[in-house]
Amino acid sequence: MSDKFTTHAEQASYGIGLQMGDQLKANPFDGLNLNAVFEGMKDAYTDADFQVEIPAIQAAFELINTEIQARQEEQAKVLAAEGEAFLADNAQRAEVTVTASGLQYEVLTTGEGEKPTAASTVRTHYHGTLVNGTVFDSSYERGQPAEFPVGGVIKGWTEALQMMTVGSKWRLYVPHDLAYGERGAGASIAPFSTLIFDVELIAIV
Repeated sequence: MSDKFTTHAEQASYGIGLQMGDQLKANPFDGLNLNAVFEGMKDAYTDADFQVEIPAIQAAFELINTEIQARQEEQAKVLAAEGEAFLADNAQRAEVTVTASGLQYEVLTTGEGEKPTAASTVRTHYHGTLVNGTVFDSSYERGQPAEFPVGGVIKGWTEALQMMTVGSKWRLYVPHDLAYGERGAGASIAPFSTLIFDVELIAIV
């Protein structure tokens, strides 16, 4: 660690910079210029004359937002196509069952317990990945099962859980329209993502 910032004020100031950096990193755009960011911060803080007229700044924001939206829409089309191709190939496997909704599942272990209903609350272990293998969530990795209402999760889970018996473990292949659809979920799950889950139904609680 650096000893450049030693006072509380310096360390807090550096912390503000870290927070702003995280915000910029979470919302990047082509051509982002940190020197211009620093100049704008300095001018605002010192009440200096602005170096760019406000209408020009507003127009630049609108242009950047349009570019970002177009890029996101193109990425969504690619993800949707990749997911559809993956599911089409996966459906040809003998061990995979496809339901009327388009949900695909593979039985890894069959339990002998009861089946939950849409009104049930269940305890599960699960491991979720994108079709490229990227892990976005895993109760196994956290070492702690999760409890939730069957009717309070994504559609693919709600459908599958009501077909599973306690003690079963299934692998679910969830089309985007039965997952998070055009919204996505946070930074890890982009819009129109097909998801894969290993789900172990531990108990009805």
